[in-house]
Amino acid sequence: MMMGNVSERRKQPPQIGVSVVILALEPVSRSNDGGRPEAGPSGAGSTLWMPLVKRVRQPFLGQWALPGGDLRADHSLEQSAYAALESTTSLHPRYLEQLYTFGDPARSHGGLPMVSIVYWALVGGSDAQTEPVEGNNVKWFPVDSLPELAFDHRAIIDYAMGRLRGKIEYPQIVTRLVGERFTLSQLHDVYEAVTGEAIDLANFRRKMLASGQLEDTGEKLRVGRNRPAAVYRYVRSALRRATPWDHGGDHPDSKGQEEDDALTALTTI
Repeated sequence: MMMGNVSERRKQPPQIGVSVVILALEPVSRSNDGGRPEAGPSGAGSTLWMPLVKRVRQPFLGQWALPGGDLRADHSLEQSAYAALESTTSLHPRYLEQLYTFGDPARSHGGLPMVSIVYWALVGGSDAQTEPVEGNNVKWFPVDSLPELAFDHRAIIDYAMGRLRGKIEYPQIVTRLVGERFTLSQLHDVYEAVTGEAIDLANFRRKMLASGQLEDTGEKLRVGRNRPAAVYRYVRSALRRATPWDHGGDHPDSKGQEEDDALTALTTI
């Protein structure tokens, strides 16, 4: 049945789907085929990567988009988000959080009104060991070098990154990317990748050790040709600190986000 002209389509009930922003901390180097970034020594530096799907139908045929899918009557919202994630990669991260609901009428670009319930996942440590489902229409991209994206997916990713940068000082968030045990260099990589800023390593080490949030595990880890480095973990009291995720969040178009004092201190040289 024909849906009528643009004006009539805009009056139809919106389509509702789910999309997923997947952020993985990986080495700066990438694989030759555009798939999952190659494993490598952490000393080379890390960045955030994400998988995108090339659209095979209009609108935005041939452009890259976030993994997503329709809702099903027999699936909860979270189950639908995991289904969308697993259709792109075989990842099943422990962390999956509802980010925001995007429903601006203009995002449909003249088609049926569309509402996207967006989830996001932080992938690292044991979660990062699973390879993605292979396919020409799925590739991993560094967050700081994304291609042109369909719909308003660039704005969705920018919103997710803003939320992550605002909460990076919370140990529960950091450990989802770096793991429960880490060297100070690995922790430094997380902060640089998330903030997108160059952070003086010596200054970072000094401030983190003075924060009272870390404890030495007594273990050592050798990375590349460097001498073995001490392995740390967050103290229990730091991990029990509540993470103020606000599922409603601020509207993505709202300007000005307060900088957390802890983050400012760690990124100031």
